[in-house]
Amino acid sequence: MQRNIRRASEIEVIAPNLKFRYSGITSTIAALLPVQERELRIASVGPNLPPGWPQVTLRDLLRNGRHAPPGRPCRIWHARRNFEMLVGVLLRLWCGPKLKLVFTSDAQRDHSRWTKFLISRMDALLAASPEAGSYLRHPYTVNMHGVDTTLYVPEADRDAAWRATELPGKYGIGIFGRVRSQKGTDRFVDLMCRLLPKHPDFTAVIVGAVTPEEAAFEADLKARVAKAGLTDRVRFLGLLPSDEVRAWLRRILINVGPQRWEGFGLLPIEAGASGTTTVATKVGAAMHLIEPGRTGYLVDKDDLVSLEQHLDALMSDPTKAAALGRAAREHVVNRFSIFREAAGIRECYERLWRA
Repeated sequence: MQRNIRRASEIEVIAPNLKFRYSGITSTIAALLPVQERELRIASVGPNLPPGWPQVTLRDLLRNGRHAPPGRPCRIWHARRNFEMLVGVLLRLWCGPKLKLVFTSDAQRDHSRWTKFLISRMDALLAASPEAGSYLRHPYTVNMHGVDTTLYVPEADRDAAWRATELPGKYGIGIFGRVRSQKGTDRFVDLMCRLLPKHPDFTAVIVGAVTPEEAAFEADLKARVAKAGLTDRVRFLGLLPSDEVRAWLRRILINVGPQRWEGFGLLPIEAGASGTTTVATKVGAAMHLIEPGRTGYLVDKDDLVSLEQHLDALMSDPTKAAALGRAAREHVVNRFSIFREAAGIRECYERLWRA
């Protein structure tokens, strides 16, 4: 596919993605760009951008950045990582007041002195959750992430979709995200080794990339599964294209989020939009995304006993799990759509342009 290059002189918002590896932040940008592009002249800049993304080159931006885009008093650089804030600060040395800087913070921890310095140079701050905002020492606006509820949709016939996978059993239970300790993949595997023998109708899937530094971690998990005699019923699917990830979120009945820590954590609402309930630890923004007992369940981050109890109960009652998934879909559509998130970001931009 040919790259979608735009002229920097025409672009009013730059959404940089200055990271080679695909991450949660990359997925946020990927979800927002098509929505924002309907109302804004927006583009990204960075290495290895997907060909379909509207993008500008850094060289073109340097050439034209000292002039405001047509109809706007300035251009906006919207950073989501430290390095992107730094590049924005350096660009403004060249562009002057024709470039304004926005930063969205997901982190729920005290920032380093370096990060605090970069944040102090921003013109506007957005926090992805109230908890993330509590660590900022400057005025901010809470604007929680959302998902595209026209892409993440329930399966018309989940039973048929599961049969089409040719995996054992009638139902799926899964974990999504990079295979590593932070995501709690080891916790999931240990839980499945105990629960799957009790629930023969279920098969577990693990969807996510394995980096070279985590290869030994994954090998250990596979050894645990083999020792439990569950190799056929715990499947490591690896890194999948986005459309396949969405398909698996629709196919499974229960999504599990046993993270030890998280910045925001989109999976409860990605699963919810797909009509799938989630049982997760209270990390990141999970306490805002799940309504306990109505759309899923929450447990303290190290309360693995309660996590196992909730999963055991849902695996024993697939009808209830499906009902929680339907309620989760309604919850996400009403409160966490990507269109609401894009509108909140647009309000931030408009305040800068008016100022």
